[in-house]
Amino acid sequence: MTKEKYNLNLSAPIDRWDEAIPLGNGLMGTLLWGQSGIVTLSLDRGDLWDLRVPAIQSRKEWNYAELIKLVEQKDDKRINKLFENDLYECPYPTKLPAGGIQLDFGESCAIQSFGLDMKSAVGNVQMADGLVELFCHAEKPVGVIRVTGRAAKLDVVPFDFAHRYKIDPNDSNDIPARVPALLGYPPARRGNSDNLCWFVQKCADGMQYAVVVGHRQTDKGTEYVYTVSSTADGPDPLEIGRKRILDALGTGYNLLLKPHKKWWKQFWSRSAVTLPDERIEKLYYFGQYLYGAGSRRGAPPMPLQGVWTEAEKMLPPWKGDYHHDMNTEMTYSAYQAANRLDSGLSFLDFMWDLLPVHREHARKFLNTGGACVPGMMALDGRFIAGWAQYITGPTMGPWIAHLFYLHWRYTMDKEFLAERAYPYCKEIAQCIEELLKPDENGKLKLPLSISPEIHDNTLDAWLPPNSNYDQALMRWLFGALIEMSGILKRTEEKKQWQKVLDQLEELAIEDVSVWDLPDGPALMIAPGKPLHESHRHFAHMMAIHPLGTLHIEGTKRDRQVIEQTVLQLDNLGTHAWGGFGLGWFSIIAARIGHAERALTMLELTVKGFLLRNGFHVNGDVNNTGMSLYKCRIFTLEINFCISQAVHEMLLQSWNGIIRIFPATSNEWADVSFENLRAEGAFLVSAKRKTGRTVSIKIVSEKGELLRLRDPFKGADVNWNRCDVKRAGNNYHCRLPAGEVLEGRINKGRD
Repeated sequence: MTKEKYNLNLSAPIDRWDEAIPLGNGLMGTLLWGQSGIVTLSLDRGDLWDLRVPAIQSRKEWNYAELIKLVEQKDDKRINKLFENDLYECPYPTKLPAGGIQLDFGESCAIQSFGLDMKSAVGNVQMADGLVELFCHAEKPVGVIRVTGRAAKLDVVPFDFAHRYKIDPNDSNDIPARVPALLGYPPARRGNSDNLCWFVQKCADGMQYAVVVGHRQTDKGTEYVYTVSSTADGPDPLEIGRKRILDALGTGYNLLLKPHKKWWKQFWSRSAVTLPDERIEKLYYFGQYLYGAGSRRGAPPMPLQGVWTEAEKMLPPWKGDYHHDMNTEMTYSAYQAANRLDSGLSFLDFMWDLLPVHREHARKFLNTGGACVPGMMALDGRFIAGWAQYITGPTMGPWIAHLFYLHWRYTMDKEFLAERAYPYCKEIAQCIEELLKPDENGKLKLPLSISPEIHDNTLDAWLPPNSNYDQALMRWLFGALIEMSGILKRTEEKKQWQKVLDQLEELAIEDVSVWDLPDGPALMIAPGKPLHESHRHFAHMMAIHPLGTLHIEGTKRDRQVIEQTVLQLDNLGTHAWGGFGLGWFSIIAARIGHAERALTMLELTVKGFLLRNGFHVNGDVNNTGMSLYKCRIFTLEINFCISQAVHEMLLQSWNGIIRIFPATSNEWADVSFENLRAEGAFLVSAKRKTGRTVSIKIVSEKGELLRLRDPFKGADVNWNRCDVKRAGNNYHCRLPAGEVLEGRINKGRD
């Protein structure tokens, strides 16, 4: 990844935090922006949370049985009071902003631009007579700044936790609990000595954090080092911060930069894509950059805004939570194919470590064994405010479990299968199995069923069991457990999972009318509940993507269901979609082989729902007319959806078959990729010229049987091995671990 065209270069001023240059090292994040001679660094740290538990969760009636009773009684007022309003009105738990740093260069300073060198993850501010360079060190919990050509006055700026923001009653996201003063924190304590300055912010339950900055003069200018330390590091965050700063100042900018650049060089070496569309290619790499800057093992994974929490005067939207009804899963949907396994393991390690909390949640809230993941979650794995249907729904866990399964499928790591993927899926399944009860026909049903986020949080959102969202996830989960237990030779457990799967109905499918076309079978939201309106979430289509249990290589009826379901979405329109809807639909289109639709949806995502720095916002802020939503709330998931849409166009490997350029638009006649990862633990590279695949290279990591859909469309091929056999539309080869298969079109005989 060496091309300068990937860099961010934004003309000054940047007068909004959400258009800033993002820097980060997984734990610590920085937003670089500013105007009128002032350069602002808004700081964040992934584990800065107020984790107090709202009192409502201690009440005896705060449990799933009570919720079931209230739904049966259609007591919407009581549901909202007990499971929503009392949580929303409490300001905690919540992600906390860290405050910031300001470099004041004076009113005469002419700031020209803000930039990011993507290759080295170094930000810059260009001035008429000076330069600021900075980076969040890839291996140390510090940020490093060098200022040349012009002097600046530096100040540390605490977040104003005393702020009593006036609520806008017309803004649904402007809720009282986002007012910082409700947390009850004292003012930050400032201090300075010699070449250091700092503030210490006391929070709740003994937690506190410090922002510490130090400087030194060199013959080239001034170097600054900053850190955000907290009681998570030790009992005295100020002293810890001081030591970090003094150690880093002693090393100096240039020596600190060397290992930082080495880390990023290794990060970028893992895979690459080359696209004819420069804007999409740049945004693809921006999404990959966010993995490197925002997701590292040993640090918390990315919540809604990663390590770039809203830096204005309010607490973050949705309290900066982990949203498990789409957001976290989409955020971690693109690391597998991009071969950035450590970035994804940040999330999987985190969820694994939270299993004790989620076992307790299953036991206390649902009265079951196993584990249950709250749909909206704080850093400690506990409930956070949200609509009752989605914070309490037990089927968010299977979607998380799907990521554990995919990690195994992409790595074929037998130890991960035995010690992580299977045990995690088993815990989630145990909870759900205990909730399922047979109906009059002997088919297993949940007591409550939902489909994010249809009918919002009204009584109509409680659907006839089982919704296709719930059913698809449960059928996938028990099917995956059958597969994994078989490999692990756990015969009795395999029988158990098969018994449950046999008692689950197929997906709800009914004939629907679309415009003046013939009626055809389409996926319902739930039994007897067709989709009647444009909607932002494709929960009823989970079987198509991400689960892949309903696909175009199934039966004729499967293909009819897929086509009719997509036609139904076409007919209903996109006016109620958010940014994630278009990005997700691009992936779905690629998965079902609609190459031109996939690219069109990706282009519309880019045009309508991105800010100039590349950050995704939920509304059509650029007024493309694709959506009536205009809200400007930054969340990260579509930055990764863009990457995954590109992956799905270039490489697919579901159902045990590798497909190269399976949904590549005719507009992308010349395209290539290197070392994208496929299921089966294969690293795949390929080139396409003038619309034809001309060469492929596949490296096997674990010696699995390679099944390759013919990427050359029947052309004569030169292989580097003699054991490649054709079977129908596929090539088969038993490729031992570490060995390579290469194929090129035989130009002389084609």
